[in-house]
Amino acid sequence: MIVSRPEGVVVSLHVVANAAKNEIIGPYNNALKIKIKSPPVDGKANAEIESFLAKKLGIAKSQVKILKGDKSKIKKVLIRGVAIAAVTKAFGLDG
Repeated sequence: MIVSRPEGVVVSLHVVANAAKNEIIGPYNNALKIKIKSPPVDGKANAEIESFLAKKLGIAKSQVKILKGDKSKIKKVLIRGVAIAAVTKAFGLDG
């Protein structure tokens, strides 16, 4: 679900678009389930995923990049310049 890499942390996501609000649900099928308000049209949901995760971590949006799954519910996201402990804490997975 969350893997440390030299350039940062890679997070596997299961995304539900068109939700009532942006929120992190928790672990789901070996991924982190999140809900995003934007529809999955013209990259709107992907842009909102990057913004939402950056805001949760208190980092610049440019540090968050979708690596895989541009047009899928299942995505791999690279978060640059952060430690795995910071990600698990910000996403409420630390206990």
